[in-house]
Amino acid sequence: MFRKSRPLLQSAIFPLKAFRSRSYANSTTKLLDLNPPKYCSEEEMGLAIQEIRKLGVRVLNTAVEIEHHTKNEFTPHLPLAHEKPKYVIYPDSTEEVSQIMRILHQFSVPVVPFSGGTSLEGHFYSTRQGVVLDTSKMNKILEVNYDDLDARVQAGVNWQDLNKYLEPAGVMLGTDCGPNGLISGMINTNASGINASRYGAMIANVISITVVLADGTIIKTKQRPRKSSAGYNLTGLFVGSEGTLGIVTEATVKLHVSPKYETVVVAQFPTIQSSTDTVAQLFRAGLQPNAIELMDKDMMKCLNYSGYCTREWLECPTIFFKIGGLNKIVVEEYVKQLRLVTDANECQAFIFAENEEEQKELFDARKNAFYAMIQYGRNEIDEDVRIWVTDIAVPLSRLSPVLTEIHDLIKGSGFESIILAHAADGNFHADLFYKIEDKLKAEAVINKMVKLGLDNEGTCTGEHGVGNAKRNFLQLELGEDAIDLMRKLKLALDPKRILNPDKIFKIDPNDKGQY
Repeated sequence: MFRKSRPLLQSAIFPLKAFRSRSYANSTTKLLDLNPPKYCSEEEMGLAIQEIRKLGVRVLNTAVEIEHHTKNEFTPHLPLAHEKPKYVIYPDSTEEVSQIMRILHQFSVPVVPFSGGTSLEGHFYSTRQGVVLDTSKMNKILEVNYDDLDARVQAGVNWQDLNKYLEPAGVMLGTDCGPNGLISGMINTNASGINASRYGAMIANVISITVVLADGTIIKTKQRPRKSSAGYNLTGLFVGSEGTLGIVTEATVKLHVSPKYETVVVAQFPTIQSSTDTVAQLFRAGLQPNAIELMDKDMMKCLNYSGYCTREWLECPTIFFKIGGLNKIVVEEYVKQLRLVTDANECQAFIFAENEEEQKELFDARKNAFYAMIQYGRNEIDEDVRIWVTDIAVPLSRLSPVLTEIHDLIKGSGFESIILAHAADGNFHADLFYKIEDKLKAEAVINKMVKLGLDNEGTCTGEHGVGNAKRNFLQLELGEDAIDLMRKLKLALDPKRILNPDKIFKIDPNDKGQY
């Protein structure tokens, strides 16, 4: 079907050449036990693209397309000129992805899977000159099983579009994230969002995945039942793998019954400690709100500045709760119990939505937080201000002392910031305003924050993923042996190392990348 770029025998033994002899029989693979990967020449890439175009697949290489696939506004570490991809490929189906990957694998072309392009840690940035495989046009809702509460969708389905489609039936996908998030990207980063405290991250909401492996092999990780003990948990292996093990083309996701009745409560507190104590006591009392979102006093200042709300908020730590239940009576009882707990923690203001219009306005304050940050920063700090978004998670009991220490760290640095937290998960975003000329200074502060999270038994990423930006922190978090095991798994599935190279951990002993 296409011209081979090297003799068949050489291609067949190539995977073994990735290893130095002493590592091949080991349970883990150390970086220095690898030879550098060997990728295609420019001529071989051209031959691969010719073969892909013969399939009738859309392939683009305009400056606009390349630019769209190599930057977004809030990722501070862009690819260098020599790292940018040469082509962007748009498949329409799993079968096309398989055909494309067979060709790319044959010619050893580096390929970066791409979906919504909204991630923040460099996941979809090329580090090797190759191609981007964009699955965003694969956006069909293939099947909904309402009695089984699941749906089969293509990789490029937007989660909000899915929920609009499901809304008349009173069901929904529980996991939410940024509004432009697509299913494959949410799977690859194990996305969470505001509703995760009630419905869980993507790992808890994916039943089965269809994946195309590096050589074009198509696998389905599981059938459709909610539980199974059949073999390895391949679904869990691919969730959070950031496109380094395979390309997600379809998924069967869990659906949840939408709350029959839901309201919004906002509680404002004198300190971070009193707000996080409230969350811990709610859980110990057996109460589980649908969402628990904490905003610090600096975020409330930005919100007041923006004018997005008709209400003038107290500028102090504030929690936005979503309370849901079978009916209004049940929800009102929950609210009474919530009031008792917040009062016991010196609540300064307790605002309870009386109707749907008030519910929307109250929770829109949380939904508009990011836009309020941008408005404040560009007007009050610098019109070209940047925002460095962090994503740390710690055990709930450590949340208050860690946030307090981070707040003091930032104030001492001279930077302005805000803190948003998915408080039920101990996951927070301490986002720093900075000017481009202060990037290195800002990064030093960010690194101290992440290290503080790790020192408190936390993680460097609660929901955004590792990409190429947090590779060093991942090694600090898990240790060298765990990373070496991940590298072994990577090489088992992708021995040529063509899938999203250099993400999560290093795969090249010559990799001297800053991150």
